[in-house]
Amino acid sequence: MTMLVRAPFPRISANLAERACIRLERALGPSKVLTAPSRCAAYASDESEQEAAPPDAVVLAACAQDIATTLEVANALGVPVCGGIALCTLGMNSIVEIDRDEFIAVVEPGVILGDLYAAVEAEGLFYPPDPNSWALCALGGNIAENAAGPRAFKYGVTRDYVLGLDVISAAGSRLQLGRRTAKGVTGYDLTALMVGSEGTLALTVGATLRLRRKPQQVATLLGLFATVAGAARAVSAIVAAGLVPRCLELIDRAALQAMRRQGVALDGRAGALLLMEVDGDVAACERQLEEVGARAVDAGALEVLVAQDAAQRERLWAARRQLSHVTAKLARYKISEDVVVPRTRMVDLVDEVMRIGERNEVHMLNYGHAGDGNLHVNLLWDEPADAARIEQALEELFRAVIAMKGTLSGEHGIGTSKARYLPLEQSAKLIAVQRDVKRVFDPNGILNPGKIFPRRGHGAC
Repeated sequence: MTMLVRAPFPRISANLAERACIRLERALGPSKVLTAPSRCAAYASDESEQEAAPPDAVVLAACAQDIATTLEVANALGVPVCGGIALCTLGMNSIVEIDRDEFIAVVEPGVILGDLYAAVEAEGLFYPPDPNSWALCALGGNIAENAAGPRAFKYGVTRDYVLGLDVISAAGSRLQLGRRTAKGVTGYDLTALMVGSEGTLALTVGATLRLRRKPQQVATLLGLFATVAGAARAVSAIVAAGLVPRCLELIDRAALQAMRRQGVALDGRAGALLLMEVDGDVAACERQLEEVGARAVDAGALEVLVAQDAAQRERLWAARRQLSHVTAKLARYKISEDVVVPRTRMVDLVDEVMRIGERNEVHMLNYGHAGDGNLHVNLLWDEPADAARIEQALEELFRAVIAMKGTLSGEHGIGTSKARYLPLEQSAKLIAVQRDVKRVFDPNGILNPGKIFPRRGHGAC
């Protein structure tokens, strides 16, 4: 949990909360509505490292009608959803359909991503988006945040795989967006608009997802380098050669130390690591493996190792997936930021992060998706009194990213914590247009108020 000042979700009066709870219990039944503070506390926080904010009520939705009813009550009373009422859709966890001929899956929002992987791979198919939390995260959240991950360099992000959505607007209207076909340009692409809208426009109750054929083979390489600059040169050489690995993960010296604490044995000379992965048919995979490894060696790799089997691959990726949690143990407080610059500016960004850390006396470490320029910058500190220096370092980071023609977020979204910085990247006119779009779907501003846009007045979006 951080100690920085964050824009909280607006709170409602005790009287209004009680009225909302009574209406919800009458409409849904008490078994679907949690009101006891001890039970609501479990829904008070997420993985954003912000201070916990217990909701006044939690609705355990089991079907689309539960969501529609909840939104109707919230809209009628002016109660925010996420803040006043938290909606849990984990009970809506059916994989409705897997069509092997059309390469699509139809799912409910509570399906855990790892369960979808297992189901489609059993059919010889493949769903590429791979946030590192795939064992725990649900598809409704993936869609809301346009989740990505290491495989995005080759395969793209969640938005590239959402063909259609079944959503419910703030007023309770159900809308069928998009299509099931591979192509389609009928009307505005409202499906793409919903993906990444962070739950501010409507809530997903069903999704039609594009699938691919499962690759025959996957191979993982570990490249160790003396410096981050050397690792970045390898990335540039790999891409310049026309190679498209499915993963190119960069880990800097400080993050390497965290991996070593997990028991990953790494050459002590290494100041940076590239975790590289290729896939395809057997012949193509073997060819890519050799070519990617050769480019890494030519760029000055100290050593290039190839995982010998699936278990060894999984150990490497498990260590990478745990980096966020492991780095959180290095200090009392942590913020993990998610920024993107053009791939050719990756070294410049890492160097600037080092300068920002030195200038502000803040411990910073980096890891991320080098293939698409997406870096996770972690700021660590121990004393609450250091919050002002952390805020200064954050603003300097964001300004540097924009100066490099980058963007404030690659896959985590803006949320409430970055809302104040949105004007660094977007003009006032563009922000105003997006506010207008929100009002069309959510005229009373009940869905995640305070998210994405800078607060004004009472903080309504």
